[in-house]
Amino acid sequence: MSEVYAARRERLRARCTAGGSATALVTRPANVRYLAGAAPHGAVLLLGRGEDLLFCSGPPSGVTEDGRPDEALRIQALPGPGGDPAVAAADVAAAQGAESLAVEEHHLTVTRHRAIGSVAPRLRLGDLGGAVEQLRVVKDEEEISCLRIGAEIADQALGELLESILVGRTERHLALELERRLVDHGADGPAFATSVGTGPNSGKCGHRPTDRRVEEGDFLSVCLGATYRGYRCEIGRTFVIGTSPADWQIELYDLVFAAQRAGREALAPGAAYRDVDRAARQVLDSAGYADGLPALTGHGVGLEIDEDPQLAPAAMGKLDACVPVTVEPGVHLPGRGGVRIDDTLVVRPEADGGPELLTITTKELLAL
Repeated sequence: MSEVYAARRERLRARCTAGGSATALVTRPANVRYLAGAAPHGAVLLLGRGEDLLFCSGPPSGVTEDGRPDEALRIQALPGPGGDPAVAAADVAAAQGAESLAVEEHHLTVTRHRAIGSVAPRLRLGDLGGAVEQLRVVKDEEEISCLRIGAEIADQALGELLESILVGRTERHLALELERRLVDHGADGPAFATSVGTGPNSGKCGHRPTDRRVEEGDFLSVCLGATYRGYRCEIGRTFVIGTSPADWQIELYDLVFAAQRAGREALAPGAAYRDVDRAARQVLDSAGYADGLPALTGHGVGLEIDEDPQLAPAAMGKLDACVPVTVEPGVHLPGRGGVRIDDTLVVRPEADGGPELLTITTKELLAL
C-alpha cells in the first residue's frame, strides 16, 4: 500500500504546484488517512519540499481503528503534551525554505489558522480547498473491496436480526443489537448511529431510536452501516411486522421501490448528479409526494459516510466510474409511518455490467 499512498500524495502535490504552492498542510482526519494510511488523533500531514512528514501529538501505537501509517512516511511526534501538530508542521515547512503553504481552510478554526501564521510569518498561506476530497471521489479497487466487505457485514447483521423475534422489542434495543452484530462479524464499528423506526416513526430520515416497542402491523425501517478498515457503507430496508401488509403499505412500498430502482438505473459514468436525483424524485413527485421529500436522493461513501458526490436537485457535476454512492429515497407519512430503501452501489460502465450493488439484502416487502 505504500506505493498507493505515495501516488496519492504525488497527485495532490501536482495540484498544489499548479495552484502556486509547493507545500501543503492536510489537517482533516479523513484526508490525512487517505494520504498517509492512518490518522492518529490530532495528526496532520505535511507535503514538504524535501519530504512528507506525519506530525502526531505522541508516538502512534501501530495498527488501530485509525489505520496503519505508511511505512515510507517519517513520523514526527511532538516532544510534549499541549502542542499543536499543525503549528509544528508549519514551522518545519518554513525551516525547509517554503515560501507558501496551502492549508485546508474549510477545516481549520480561525484560532488555529492564526497560530500557523504566527509561528511562520514569512509563509504565504493559501487555501487547499477541497482538493483532497476531490481525489477521494473515485475509489481504487482496494477501497471498493473494503466497502464490499463492509456491505457483506451489514447484510449479515441485518439478516440475522430478521430471523429473531421482533414484536415487543424497542427501537433502541434493536439498534444496539444490530451494532453489536456488526462488530461480531468483523466491522471496526458502525458507520453511523443505527436508525430503527417502528410504526409512526418508520420511514423517517435519520430517526433516532426510542423506547417505542414493535407492534403487530407496524412498518419497521432499519438503516445501518458497517465500517471496515476505515471505509463506510450503508443499507436501509423497510419491513412489515407480523401480518400481511395493508393495502396502503403495499402501495407506498411499491412506490418507493420504483423510485429507488429508477435512481439505481440512472447510475452510469457521465450521468449528471442532478439527473440521478431527478430520476428517483420524479417517481415520488408524480404520485403526489413532492412535499417533505429528503433534500437529496443519495451521496458518496468512503472514509466518511457522507461525502461527495451529492445526488441532489441543484448538485453540479457528473459521475465517474468507480464512484460508490447510496440511492436512498423515502416517504414518511406523519402519524402513520413510511418507507425508506437504501443501497450502496459502485458506478460501473454498461460494458462492465452497470452499477455494482454492494448491499444485497432482499428488497421484497417481507412480513416478519
